[in-house]
Amino acid sequence: MVWISTTEQEKWTDNNCLGPEKGEELCIGEKRGKPLFGFGSCISEHAARVIGELPDEKRNEILNDFFGEGFGFDFCRLSVGANDFALNWYSYNETEGDYEMKCFSIDRDKKYIIPIIKEAMKRSPELRFFASPWSPPAWMKSPPVYNYGNLIMTEENQKAYALYFKKYLDAYKAEGINIAQLHIQNEIHANQKFPSCVWKGEDLAAFLAQYLIPEVGEMTDIWYGTVNGPEDPRRLDTRHSSFLKLAMQNERIRNGIKGASYQWAGKMGILYCEEDYPWLDTINSEWECGDGNNEWEYAMYGFENWRHYFAHGARACVYWNLALDCRSESTWGWPQNSMVKVVDNEIIYNPDYYMVKHFAHFVKQGAVMLNTKGSFSTNAAVFENTDGSRVAILMNPFDFEKVITVENNNYILKPKSFNSIIL
Repeated sequence: MVWISTTEQEKWTDNNCLGPEKGEELCIGEKRGKPLFGFGSCISEHAARVIGELPDEKRNEILNDFFGEGFGFDFCRLSVGANDFALNWYSYNETEGDYEMKCFSIDRDKKYIIPIIKEAMKRSPELRFFASPWSPPAWMKSPPVYNYGNLIMTEENQKAYALYFKKYLDAYKAEGINIAQLHIQNEIHANQKFPSCVWKGEDLAAFLAQYLIPEVGEMTDIWYGTVNGPEDPRRLDTRHSSFLKLAMQNERIRNGIKGASYQWAGKMGILYCEEDYPWLDTINSEWECGDGNNEWEYAMYGFENWRHYFAHGARACVYWNLALDCRSESTWGWPQNSMVKVVDNEIIYNPDYYMVKHFAHFVKQGAVMLNTKGSFSTNAAVFENTDGSRVAILMNPFDFEKVITVENNNYILKPKSFNSIIL
């Protein structure tokens, strides 16, 4: 029997604690949803620098773990220009008025990000990437700043922005890195303190249909997202009908996009997409970042989020901060969680690391989620891999042991534990 359990005190331990008496029964049914793209994290400039500056032995330890036999990450996120965990804010072309993108360059990414990507690709041959911008070049926005404003919606500017994406895809391809999916904007509703760009639903639809799909639709899969709403009833401007549903009224968009990505408040939006457009692929594009305290309870909250997304059709769940150092704040001062923290060249494995590993180590690309029934169902995520093996990931959220019966075996789950069981 293969059964790995993790508590806050005992990490990634073999378990065989079967009980004599039946507990709450978890019934496993047929396949649901689509095959998974896999699991991964964002490779930000901050994370790439933290990993890249480690001594060789330590750097290889992290890379082998995340992209080798430990996690086997095979679906990771990149940012088109700076995200909030860039070392500072930048785009690939800050030459004002360069609508022909003659000054476009990804040279900055060649210092930290691209070397780590290439090391990851050596270890994970099936690794694929999706990318999204946090902000257009500042001179293309009103006002002309990274952390505020909107794209200027002139024809000249929109053509240039579509060309900007084309240049990005071509430049990364020249480095041997294929961008499998382009997600049009990180958090389309968010006016953030970090690089961001707020879109109106009608403007986003017009840019997609008239400029982006014609320019790069043959080069990569275009996705609508990342969607971070609807947030709450007071934010009427983030409604599903005002964004994705509005865009899907346009035939070119309906035929031209491959999926929609959701994060944060988008965990409600995915429900609307699942009901309206079941043929459209979806993913959870970003783990909710935490507060930098890296607490066990937050890792358990992360399990609940991922289970929610998979249960409603997501083909991938992607963690946010792969690695941080003692300066674990974003460029605008928000301390956040990470899977590992590096202090004085020592690697600290945080609670989120173990939660993610319980999914990514055993559940592989192409796996399909299985239906579950029973009163413990929302604490369970069961998958069938392409080789026919089945993996049950169970979380006991309680302060006491819990007996769960699965296919006549009575598993005694430790208090506040994650469990991966090969059935």
